[in-house]
Amino acid sequence: MSEAPETSPTASRRTLLCGAAAVLAAGGTVAVAGCGSSSSSSSGASSAPKGPVDLGPASAVPEGGGKVFREQKIVVTQPTAGQYKAFSAKCTHAGCIVDQVKNQQIQCPCHGSRFGVADGAVQDGPAPSPLPAYTVTVEGGNLKVTPS
Repeated sequence: MSEAPETSPTASRRTLLCGAAAVLAAGGTVAVAGCGSSSSSSSGASSAPKGPVDLGPASAVPEGGGKVFREQKIVVTQPTAGQYKAFSAKCTHAGCIVDQVKNQQIQCPCHGSRFGVADGAVQDGPAPSPLPAYTVTVEGGNLKVTPS
């Protein structure tokens, strides 16, 4: 009876360890890349729209409330009838996109920050500063927003 060479189990173990190391390295690269993109995107200036953005009918924004335009990263509110305000939808705490306007507050789902619908001011932290304001006009019944 012949015995199997000892290199066979060692090779399998080595292959397994190398494969695991490669998977961990790839995961680490993804994690680092994720961290890098998050910190670079939280600056706010780089992702702001460059020119006027048409957001559609002003009637889509309820009086006393607002609407989040997630794709454009803009939130528009209507604190009083016919008065529209626009802000960056990126929370100033961690760069998350706010998800709703409720109880006259713009609300961030990540860490609970709340902002005023009239001025974007922080009403509840941990956000350190107000949402950046944008210029909003109504032209032909449609909202046009330009970063300030």
